[in-house]
Amino acid sequence: MEDNNGLVLIIDDDINVLQIMKMYLVRDSFDVATCERGDTALSVFNKLKPKIVLLDIMLPGKNGYEVLKDIRKASSVPVIMLTAKGEIDDRVEGLDLGADDYVSKPFDANELVARVKAVIRRAYSDHEEKVDNTKAVGNLTVSLEKYEVTLDGELIKMPPKELELLFFLASNGGKVYTREQLLKSVWGFDFFGDTRTVDVHIKRIREKLTNRQGWDIVTCHTVGYMFTEKKD
Repeated sequence: MEDNNGLVLIIDDDINVLQIMKMYLVRDSFDVATCERGDTALSVFNKLKPKIVLLDIMLPGKNGYEVLKDIRKASSVPVIMLTAKGEIDDRVEGLDLGADDYVSKPFDANELVARVKAVIRRAYSDHEEKVDNTKAVGNLTVSLEKYEVTLDGELIKMPPKELELLFFLASNGGKVYTREQLLKSVWGFDFFGDTRTVDVHIKRIREKLTNRQGWDIVTCHTVGYMFTEKKD
């Protein structure tokens, strides 16, 4: 195919959904491979080395969260979660584990293709910019080169999206961002649904970084959040 957009691996056990997604993606010049089981997904992923993965949560053999963990141990290839669940905690769990986006079923096929293109564009165009970035404020250091957060020199365990959100806010100190702006800037998509995703991530960041010397994350009532640097 002359203008091929790359290989999409779809991991889903719903044959009808697979057929619809494949039809629309092929129409948009993607190659498509499919897998219907969670317990064979990693071997298929390693063999095919896709450009992006569409991953259902409810799978036979191993669920989508477990598959995502396996993929993230070896690769940063972008992953879009597919879920029939509408609860915000299910969405947050996938994002916490390293998913780049999620789409709730039933979905519009054209929107799904647009999401695929947007995630690919962001993942591959931003990679060069991200690898050297480190931000240090007060007793906090956030590194996108090593994907590490340290507080008072101690390494703090933090999922990718929490780290990226913290880095974005710290790099833009003094500016107020709405939840929608943070979703678009950090997750890289126009969010359709509950913006409590941001609130949950901020809450978890604050719980892990209780000793905030020289900086803080301020809640701007009814608006959003701002990273502030404290001057002694």
